[in-house]
Amino acid sequence: MKQKTSNLFLIRPFRFFCNPETAVNNYFQSNSIDEEIANVSQKALKEFDEFFNLLKKNNLTIFLFNDTNRPVTPDALFPNNWISTYQNGTIFLHSMFAENRRLERRDDIVSFLKENFSVSEVYNKADFQEKNNQFLEGTGSMVLDRENKIVYAALSERTNQILVEDFCKKMNFSCLVFRAFQSPKKIIYHTNVMMSVCKDFAVICLDSILDKNEQKKILNSLNQTKKEVILISIEQMNNFCGNILEVENQNRESILIMSTRAFKAFSKTQKKIINRYCKIVHSSLDTIENFGGGGARCMLAEIFLKKIL
Repeated sequence: MKQKTSNLFLIRPFRFFCNPETAVNNYFQSNSIDEEIANVSQKALKEFDEFFNLLKKNNLTIFLFNDTNRPVTPDALFPNNWISTYQNGTIFLHSMFAENRRLERRDDIVSFLKENFSVSEVYNKADFQEKNNQFLEGTGSMVLDRENKIVYAALSERTNQILVEDFCKKMNFSCLVFRAFQSPKKIIYHTNVMMSVCKDFAVICLDSILDKNEQKKILNSLNQTKKEVILISIEQMNNFCGNILEVENQNRESILIMSTRAFKAFSKTQKKIINRYCKIVHSSLDTIENFGGGGARCMLAEIFLKKIL
């Protein structure tokens, strides 16, 4: 299986604002929801368009969808949580913790993928899982080493161990589950804010994992799969240094996508290591990160399905 893809889809937000339903356990979100919603939405839209244009400029294949007026979905620009795709032709639709985020799942996007790519199965147990208060928010909850078929998952209200194990059984992946914390009493809501697995290296905030045995288990796995490990601090994690994604452009060049905030937080030494493997591309996403609690990686839905010619 490939670790990186050149096909991505993004969703341009219609009305972005701080979602109170996700703020209850996303400690990366700003606590303030007082700023004028229209102003936040306008700033986020400008950031999104600049981000999209930067990706196009770097020869990435981007399929763009627009969020809709109704229903109101403030987090629609984070599609990687509700859908994920795989080289064997499987599409997974994922269960979501926040009720208003469940409205983000879109039949028209699934239909587009089925019309333009080779799809063997759409696996959708999301409604049933949500009724049972079990959630697995896509590649937010699961950081995938696709080549070695390993799932890394930090357990939380949004990442249910039973669903991780079910996913692994269906897709023939192994799983490493653990607990990660922003502070002793604040559990990290999504794995993809504290780690990223790329083809030849991995970025991880090991300090967020308090259990030394779990730290050792993850490091052993990364070493065994021959990943150069870049350790980031809690402060760097809070600046979205873990919320990054390696992709491949149409020229077969490896690109690491991140926010400008993350880029500034990486040390020169860390950036030098990254640049041995890929080109860094970054864009300012301050409004989206502050009010949405997610960054560049969350905005990118990877398409690993085979294109129909």
